[in-house]
Amino acid sequence: MADIISLLPDHVANQIAAGEVIQRPASVVKELLENAIDSGADEIKLLIKDAGKTMIQLIDNGIGMTTSDARLAFERHATSKIRSADDLFSISSKGFRGEALASIAAIAHVEIHTKTEDDEIGTCLKISGSKFEMQNVSVVPRGTSISVKNLFFNVPARRNFLKSDKVEIRHIIDEFNRVALSHPEVKFVFYQNETELFSIAESNFRKRIANIFGNKIEEKLIPVEEMTSVAGFEGFIVKPEFAKKSRGQQFFFVNRRFIKSPFLHHAICCAFQGLIKDRYHPGYFLHIQIDPKTIDINIHPTKTEIKFEEEQNLYAIIKSMTKHSLGMFQVSPILDFDRDPAFDTPYSMAQNNLTKIPSVEIDSSFNPFQQVDLTQTKASKDTWESLYSGLNIAGTKTNSDDELKMAIEQTPKVFQLFKKYIVTSTRSGLLIINQNRAHQRVLYEAFLSSITERNIHSQQLMFPKELELTTKQLALFDDFEDNLKAMGFILERHNNKLMIIGIPSICDNRQVEQLFDEVLASSDSSEDLESFSQADYIAKLMSRSLAVDSNKPLSTIEQQVLVDDLFACKEPLTCPFNRKIFITLDKEELDKKLN
Repeated sequence: MADIISLLPDHVANQIAAGEVIQRPASVVKELLENAIDSGADEIKLLIKDAGKTMIQLIDNGIGMTTSDARLAFERHATSKIRSADDLFSISSKGFRGEALASIAAIAHVEIHTKTEDDEIGTCLKISGSKFEMQNVSVVPRGTSISVKNLFFNVPARRNFLKSDKVEIRHIIDEFNRVALSHPEVKFVFYQNETELFSIAESNFRKRIANIFGNKIEEKLIPVEEMTSVAGFEGFIVKPEFAKKSRGQQFFFVNRRFIKSPFLHHAICCAFQGLIKDRYHPGYFLHIQIDPKTIDINIHPTKTEIKFEEEQNLYAIIKSMTKHSLGMFQVSPILDFDRDPAFDTPYSMAQNNLTKIPSVEIDSSFNPFQQVDLTQTKASKDTWESLYSGLNIAGTKTNSDDELKMAIEQTPKVFQLFKKYIVTSTRSGLLIINQNRAHQRVLYEAFLSSITERNIHSQQLMFPKELELTTKQLALFDDFEDNLKAMGFILERHNNKLMIIGIPSICDNRQVEQLFDEVLASSDSSEDLESFSQADYIAKLMSRSLAVDSNKPLSTIEQQVLVDDLFACKEPLTCPFNRKIFITLDKEELDKKLN
């Protein structure tokens, strides 16, 4: 039998590696930014065209590369960050793998200009699909300028996989924010289609957070600092009252590298327990300094996951440290979400410090055996009815007691269970309804009908609300503006300020800021895929944000109106996110459970 195993050509191997390393333009931005940081640059400029599909250019003032280093950097497994296998256990740099530049050059047109401090002239290289096309001298300042054009030009399937420019630029901004937050001492400039999105000067960590997420976030931050034998911790947590339903302000940095850790995230959530509502996420910006020998960062291609040697200790420290900071700044639960407002003490009674023993008054003249003169009562009734003489009240009066009983029996009886479910009876049995999901369905169809039928009812606010939008939120708002106005919002934009003048009649004034935070901060691509249009996507987010909470008591009338509105919908079985709204218990099931 002939030999069938052969070594892959370098350009084929690079394309295969690019499938793991480079998923989208944001992956290229991440690799180039981390290389610029490793080069010692203190000023980085990023230029993007068409969300990175046409061009990604990064300019830094780092140490640069010699001619031979520039040529060798695009070879597979070529790196300056490690020398032996032992170096993998003490990595302090970011890009160490040696595959990033080779993978980028395999699927794009790359042009690099670089120069070191000692060289008089620099080097210019042009690479296309792993093939070196040109090498020449170049007159450039110290540092490196690398341009990546026509991404995935030789892999059409991967290029067709890319999302719209709005989605891709959101991912690029996310990667940019992560690097900018981890290095506040570096100046960053970011251009998208020759429009400046960011111009961030070197500063401290708190100011860097404000530069990215808006100046209003400074007053929401609580400092956190702790030094232990395991690791050092420094950063900020967001006050509980500013927690959001959507994620976007959760940042862990280990040795100045952004990571994702559900385990450590759970530790902070436990510290916030009782201070925030269910399904709300606390915000935090936390730097962790730890011995590189105690962690393993080489377990995922994107290097955003880390395996800790003392994971349990880190969990306990972060939890206790967060609680300590909340206690130091006198942050206590502003609301008890499990309490019943019916048991609240009236304000007038709270001000009265003197408590009185309740007295019992007895009517000594009362005789239970004394007969009452009914004629006097009848006369008073006639007098009362004479006040309404001349009015036609025949339609409101029942003819007999039997008709009144029939009317009561025909009215469906509802009651609330655990402040979460609405229970009502049907002819076949019991109906148990999830009030939150039911209200989501009602609101969702109401918003869709307002868009399609152009039947918009808006109410103008007496005091317009002003929101300060971040750069990422501005990119989203430009995409959502028309649909938001179609739903009944009256909006005005002044630079990065958004004025909310009017809101839909179905929306509560107190929920407006929370609603816009969720709509503009949402970046869940799975919901984008589940929605057949942008209007549908926004209607889903708004219905989820405005729906009644699962822990809110409802009056009998509110319960009945919600049930009636639900079964007036076109699809009352499931909520907008395809979850079951109600279950039925028929007579046979109840008999089985009771036997």
